[in-house]
Amino acid sequence: MAFFGLFGNKTKQETLDKGLEKSNESVLSKIGRAIAGKSTVDDDVLDDLEEALITSDVGVDTTLRIIERIQERVKRDKYVGTAELNRILVEETCALLAENDRTSDGDSGTSDSNSDPYVIMVVGVNGVGKTTTIGKLAYMYKQAGKKVYLGAADTFRAAAVEQLCIWGERVGVPVIKQQQGSDPASVAFDTLQSAKANNADVVIIDTAGRLHNKINLMNELTKIKNVMQKIIPGAPHDVMLVLDGSTGQNAFEQARQFTAATQVSSLAITKLDGSAKGGVVLGISDQFKIPVRYIGLGEQMTDLQPFNAEQFVKTLLHQ
Repeated sequence: MAFFGLFGNKTKQETLDKGLEKSNESVLSKIGRAIAGKSTVDDDVLDDLEEALITSDVGVDTTLRIIERIQERVKRDKYVGTAELNRILVEETCALLAENDRTSDGDSGTSDSNSDPYVIMVVGVNGVGKTTTIGKLAYMYKQAGKKVYLGAADTFRAAAVEQLCIWGERVGVPVIKQQQGSDPASVAFDTLQSAKANNADVVIIDTAGRLHNKINLMNELTKIKNVMQKIIPGAPHDVMLVLDGSTGQNAFEQARQFTAATQVSSLAITKLDGSAKGGVVLGISDQFKIPVRYIGLGEQMTDLQPFNAEQFVKTLLHQ
C-alpha cells in the first residue's frame, strides 16, 4: 500500500472552509467586481476576470490558461451569462489541474524493499513551517499505525534541532540528532541506520533551508541523498518541498530555486489560513507539474490536510 494513500485525499470540509475563508472572500469580491453590471461574458468581463485571478496570486501563466479555457467554453456554448461564470470557472480550473496532476504517475509511496522504511527528505527555506510540517506529518503517520523516525539534519540552526525534538516528544516519535554544525549527511546516515535496525516504517529527514548559494544547496542535498542510498537503495523515496502560501508570488520563486537545486517530487503548502493568498496553490500546482500533497490550514496538530484539487478549487472559488 502506498503510504500517502493511508490518509486518503479528502480534506475535512469544515477545516478547509475555515482555512480558506480569507482567500475565498477576497477572490469572490474581485470576481464580483469583474462582472458587476454585466449580463453576458464578453471580452471586457474576461479581461476583468483575468485581472482578478492574477491579483489573487494564481499567477500569470495559469490565469491565461484558465481564461483561454473559459473563452473556448463561451464560444462553444454560444451564450453564457455572468450568472454561470463562477460555475464555469470552477469546472475549467478543476479540469486544468486534473490534466496536470501526475500524482499517480510518479512515486508510488513505497520503498524498494518491504523491509526498508519509506524515506521522505523535506526541503524548504527557513520560516516556511518546514519543521512544523514534519511534526504534523509524523503525527499523521503515527495515527495511521506507522512507526516513524525523524532526522534532525538541519544542523546549522540549533533552534531547528530543538524544535524538531519538541515535536518528536509531542508526537511520541524518536528524533536522531547530532551536535550543531555536524555534517547533515552524517545525521541522515545515522537516522536511516537506526530506523532500519528498529524496523521503522517511515523516516522523515529535515534539511537546512538556505538559498543564498544554489550550488552549495544542490551539493549538500545531493550528498545527503547519496549517503542515504548506502543504507536504503532508492532513498529518499519522496523529496517534499514546503512552501509558505502566505508569501504569494515569493512562493513561486522558492519553488523555482529548489526545483533547480534538487528533484522535488511533492509539495506541502502551509499557512493558507493566515492570508488571502490561497490562489497561489492553483498556480504552483499547475506551473511546476509537481503534486501538492498537503496543505497547512492552521496551528493544530490535525491542521495539515491531504490536498484534493477539486475540493480545494470548489471551496476557494465557489460562492
